Amino acid sequence: MAKRRTVILKEVFMKLFRFLLFLSFPFYFISCGTQKRIPNYLQQVSDTTRTAAVLYPELRIQKNDILGIQVYSASTKREISDMPYNLPGSAAGGPDGASASNGFLVDARGDIDYPMIGKVHAEGLTRQELGDSILRKINEKDSVLANPSIIIRFQNLRITVLGEVGRQGVIQIPGEKVNILEAIGLAGGVTDFGLKQAVKVVRESNGKREVGIVDLSSGDLFTSPYYNLQQNDMILVDPSIRKAKKTEQEAFFRQAGFVLSVITAMAVVVRLFQ
Repeated sequence: MAKRRTVILKEVFMKLFRFLLFLSFPFYFISCGTQKRIPNYLQQVSDTTRTAAVLYPELRIQKNDILGIQVYSASTKREISDMPYNLPGSAAGGPDGASASNGFLVDARGDIDYPMIGKVHAEGLTRQELGDSILRKINEKDSVLANPSIIIRFQNLRITVLGEVGRQGVIQIPGEKVNILEAIGLAGGVTDFGLKQAVKVVRESNGKREVGIVDLSSGDLFTSPYYNLQQNDMILVDPSIRKAKKTEQEAFFRQAGFVLSVITAMAVVVRLFQ
């Protein structure tokens, strides 16, 4: 009786083993089958001799930007020096306090606190517009500066890249312009499982958050308003369907392997007690 029970258990285990093995074959062939061709960057662009003007839209100043500002005057007289207008900035947060970046922080109200002239609204302005505003205030306060001029630079330009790229994280931009291809290149490029046809760009503009969709394989990429990036933009590269299928297959094979291991162990135990 005990021997017959053992034989029955063994037959049941063998049937389960063959069933699970048979069930795994379709997933194996699917995973080894021909995959859909992965789109390349600018895949829809053909060779052309046409030329088009390259436009670089000027950045608008945003809250939490840090600006390097320098005032110059043609005068060499000590009594009309531009030195009072070139004191250290307040990027560290204190009034006229020196900081490592020696810049001026655009506060939550969109203002900077500039030496000698006080609060100046900066948010939403270009560097040229802010420079003109500062010079007007300087001339109102001290009209004896000879031919004053001003240079403004961004000191904390950064882009965040997340998702299916080689290296996720925040990228510091050394210059003052960057496009989406350059940013993705700095992040290690889109992985084999990234969706190049629908890259998202999250942008804050005029106090509102907007999301743009960019097709990196399209010939219209260069005309997209999200091709040239702005400071604090976030790039999100979603995984493709291939990534989801691969994840499901890996989970199935892990579970199937565990079940097969349990069945094999139980079959060995049954054999030992025959």
